[in-house]
Amino acid sequence: MKRLLLAALAAFALQTPAWANDFVIAHVYDKTGPLEAYAKQTQTGLMMGLEYATHGTMEIDGRKIRVIEKDDQGKPDVGRAQLASAYADDHADIAVGPTSSGVALAMLPIAREYRKILLVEPAVADSITGAKWNRYIFRTARNSSQDAIANATVFDKEGTSIAMLAQDYAFGRDGVKAFKSALKHAKIVHEEYLPVNTTDFTAGAQRLFDSLKDKPGRKIIFILWAGAGNPFKIADLDPQRYGIEIATGGNILPATASWKALPGMEGATYYYYGMPKNPINDWLVAEHEKRYGQPPDFFTCGGMSAALAIVAALKKTHGDSDTETLIKAMEGMSFETPKGKMTFRAQDHQAMQNMYHFRIRNNPSLSWAEQDLVNVITPEQMDVPILNKR
Repeated sequence: MKRLLLAALAAFALQTPAWANDFVIAHVYDKTGPLEAYAKQTQTGLMMGLEYATHGTMEIDGRKIRVIEKDDQGKPDVGRAQLASAYADDHADIAVGPTSSGVALAMLPIAREYRKILLVEPAVADSITGAKWNRYIFRTARNSSQDAIANATVFDKEGTSIAMLAQDYAFGRDGVKAFKSALKHAKIVHEEYLPVNTTDFTAGAQRLFDSLKDKPGRKIIFILWAGAGNPFKIADLDPQRYGIEIATGGNILPATASWKALPGMEGATYYYYGMPKNPINDWLVAEHEKRYGQPPDFFTCGGMSAALAIVAALKKTHGDSDTETLIKAMEGMSFETPKGKMTFRAQDHQAMQNMYHFRIRNNPSLSWAEQDLVNVITPEQMDVPILNKR
């Protein structure tokens, strides 16, 4: 009998694939679709972050880390299906993504259904860690409130009138809502929402100009836009004839090429490669330039931050990937990133992090707009609201 049992165990061991003990990360992101450029950066950053955090071994406490990729195509229904497949069929221990806030909101209930962690990067909408949040959701990406509060530190002055130009979906509407809540002195006098695929901004620009041109004091059009389309074309319509400035938050380097025509423009950003001063960012900038011939971008930093969070959690659990064990380890956890220290707030699992006040300079040697650091905006300077119902 004993021999039969040993033989059965040996046979089972032979049938068990070598990767059965791997720690599986499912990256569900927009490999195709309107946010493809952002998504590819996240994937690059995720893999570079895992490499950095494991010293190139892709292993923690004897467990190999394996990354599988899923394309949500920027579509909420596809994102839901891909995440469910990652948990059920690929036995993912944790998922990272997606790029689109609309897709992220559709995916949140799937994480709860399978009782697995979804680490949101880089989707931004407040509702992800707010009204639609559940305890399986963590986020290394900044949220709309962090964007808004950081920008409010730059523009919230008495006598300032602001007109908002945003995309008509979760990212844009949550961003405007958060900005309105963050302002204590400046006034938002108009909200202009346009379809995400808008290419002709003329009519919207005219409504923005009309809302501001007769206002006293400082007048600003604040642009909140992601993906295709170039809303900064409105600068060609000469808003300066009405004394109107243009302002914005951060974006990927190619998208900032049009900002070169707007030297002196200010805003607050999540990341620009030249701003953080720490060993992780030094490594990321040097390695990215060596491998890809250019600096890391906005979402490369985010992908790396997600990877560093995962490895930090696994180190705390000594490789244990049980969901409840990971949640306990990650709540309140601080970890180092290219931006410096981030901390997952226990109440909503939102990463508290630095933001950066920038001013645009036209550097002729660069194809993108140079962003000069004016000031680091620390988490202590941002009263980021807790928006969930926990």
